[in-house]
Amino acid sequence: MFWDRDGVINKAILRNNKVFSPRELKDFEIVPGVRKILAECRQQGYLNIVITNQPDISRGLMSRDILDSMHRIIQEQLCVDDIFVCPHDDQDQCTCRKPKPGMMIDAAQKWGIDLRASFVVGDQWKDVDAGKNSGCSTILLSSCYNQGVAADFIIDEISSAADIIAGHGKGRLT
Repeated sequence: MFWDRDGVINKAILRNNKVFSPRELKDFEIVPGVRKILAECRQQGYLNIVITNQPDISRGLMSRDILDSMHRIIQEQLCVDDIFVCPHDDQDQCTCRKPKPGMMIDAAQKWGIDLRASFVVGDQWKDVDAGKNSGCSTILLSSCYNQGVAADFIIDEISSAADIIAGHGKGRLT
């Protein structure tokens, strides 16, 4: 299981219908229900890997120490096996920035993951495209800012992801 961070694991900051990552610890809040869903996925035999673009590092808008503190909170409170971060901005032309599949490929090599048997859960087109580009099934968490994004499954609540993974498919198949 590959999980996007902002908007899926933790609450994203919305300004003018645009999504932003929290830049300060006071704004970092785990999404209700995520702890349970990650535990259920783990019980089904999946690794839980967080994959996150964090261009505010490259842009100088957030320190690496703050980012590391946020990730410590995730690792202490949730059943997360690893966190992969792309700290680059678009102009850096790296291979890890979603929608490129670099973070999933790196995780697959590190953990022995079969990408074709994996899922990517995200809330933006970049998450879905990264999943498609790596050969994973894609689950989009629907919100006001991602209408029109096509994924293998679209869910209205994060809790529905476990049903899809278990084969019960409560999400809308697209």
